[in-house]
Amino acid sequence: MLSTGLPQGAVPKLERPGPLRDRVYEALLELITTRALQPGQHLVESELAGHLGVSRQPVREALQRLNTEGWVDLRPAQGAFVHEPTEAEADQLLTVRTLLEAEAARLAAANADKAGIAVLNEILAEGLKAVAADDVDAAVALNARFHAKVMELAGNAVLSELAAQVDRRVRWYYTPVARQRGNQSWIEHRDLIAAIVDRDEQRATELMREHTEHTRTSYHARAKS
Repeated sequence: MLSTGLPQGAVPKLERPGPLRDRVYEALLELITTRALQPGQHLVESELAGHLGVSRQPVREALQRLNTEGWVDLRPAQGAFVHEPTEAEADQLLTVRTLLEAEAARLAAANADKAGIAVLNEILAEGLKAVAADDVDAAVALNARFHAKVMELAGNAVLSELAAQVDRRVRWYYTPVARQRGNQSWIEHRDLIAAIVDRDEQRATELMREHTEHTRTSYHARAKS
């Protein structure tokens, strides 16, 4: 275990090309999103620089950007810490997500073609396998892929752009409840696919609204357990 608490193998390789500060930013954001870096965890510039194989300057710049975006808290005389989201923050984000995803499901039911539906079924099959194997990381990634595909099938570029802005935060909030949601989440995905196949826009909207609401309530319930 590394001194910053990163699991072995969790640190992603920095892809080239591209500005180093941007690649460091993406690497740190991925570690935060997947909770390899936990909410409240102290982020030491020198240690992060060592793990990523870079100097402290791009790490400092990345932390400042992450602070501006609300992923990191910079505290005077204390340093940088992964932001700890409040219940209110989570509720607001997941409520907005419900609105976006419900509309995406309606449009997907109206516009999806056979090829798109086939992709949804492929992701569904992989998701069920991940849950059966208790592979939380894979389940979280596949859940994100499923929702992104529904959004793509909706065919609304503005809606997709808005959804992309909240996607990583949704993953951040979903990760702690992924095991709890487990198989039920994928059963709900399967029902949604059926509504899309049937071109039932109202049913697809209702199912997606219920599905995202279950995630929201599960997240809040986790804080009380």
